[in-house]
Amino acid sequence: MSGISDLSNAWQTVTELDVRPLREQAERGVRIALVGKPGSGRHALAEQMRRDPSRPEQVSPAPILILDLDESADLPRVDLVILLMNAADPDDRLARIQVRMWLDAGRRVFAFINRPLVFTSPEGGGLAVEPWLNWGKRHVLVGPVDDPTFLTKEFVPAVMHLLPDLLLALGRYFPLFRVPIARHLINDACFSNAAYSLSTGLAEIVPIFNIPLNLTDVLVLTKNQIFLAYKIGLTLGLPTDLQSYFSTFGGVLGAGFFWRQMARSLVGLIPGWGVIPKVAVAYAGTVVVGNAVLQWYLTGRHITGAQIRQLYSQAFAKGKQIVPRLRRNRKQLEPGKPQKERSQKTPRFRRVRGAQPPVSALPEVAVTQSASLQTCSNCGRSNAADALFCQYCGKTLKVA
Repeated sequence: MSGISDLSNAWQTVTELDVRPLREQAERGVRIALVGKPGSGRHALAEQMRRDPSRPEQVSPAPILILDLDESADLPRVDLVILLMNAADPDDRLARIQVRMWLDAGRRVFAFINRPLVFTSPEGGGLAVEPWLNWGKRHVLVGPVDDPTFLTKEFVPAVMHLLPDLLLALGRYFPLFRVPIARHLINDACFSNAAYSLSTGLAEIVPIFNIPLNLTDVLVLTKNQIFLAYKIGLTLGLPTDLQSYFSTFGGVLGAGFFWRQMARSLVGLIPGWGVIPKVAVAYAGTVVVGNAVLQWYLTGRHITGAQIRQLYSQAFAKGKQIVPRLRRNRKQLEPGKPQKERSQKTPRFRRVRGAQPPVSALPEVAVTQSASLQTCSNCGRSNAADALFCQYCGKTLKVA
């Protein structure tokens, strides 16, 4: 049986978590090169990347390497090359040559064709976009570089897909990515905690609540929620001192919030309680913790009690809905059971981490996925390499 002293010791263990690897990951920076001809929109894109549409008054001084296309042959080591092209310029010969060189060198490359919302083709016809689009939608984008809405919806997800191992640093140094990455982290943590709660099944009785609760569950879920809050904070440019998060978000962070919500949600369900409320609590509690930090960033104010109750209620209902799907997905990967065959209509390719395959000519560039990603066989979307469950549909990605 778990007692009060056990809970106290567990909380002390949680508050002494080692967050240095996360801090180092966030502070390493991201090296991005914007390459293109004069007038391609390089400087405009750099300005947009340094500014968060949610807080436009704050501008990051993060360095971005900006080069002319004809001087990029000796490009230094960078994490991502973004090729900028003007849709009105019909000459993309040099761009094609450089892309082939970068891909052969194993660089991660993204092509951005700058075309304003109101665009009239010049007399020469402008750039032939179709060959570039044949490269694949995850590596080529057509649209205005100065439209924050377009960048948030299209550009940001594409870059996140190419840099899945650098998300914390990407958000911390380039504010345009902050809120989308924060929401991605929240979504991923919610599914992970829900799936973990499902995997542990039924639990023991905690005397102080007289409810079914396993001390190990509390420890793991609390730790995951603290890590989530800290990762979101790092992404949003907040302080790197973990203790400051306890003082700022103490009302919703960690075991105190988790235990209270567990008690409120499960009380009255005994003896007919089941695993569904337990999973829903883990899911909903993680939603509240993540959004508490995000709300602080967006508004400068703490999430209110009324907002917590509303957010928790909505997330609890959603958490209950995903349980059957999580169960189904776990059963599909149980030993001895055949896995669902991947559709032949959507072939997937693998490549060396951080590299793209060599090509002899555009547009015949293979659309590939980074080895630092996993593709969900259920929904076909990409997840981090160390993820156990799909952040979009909850399907088990690999057996732990």
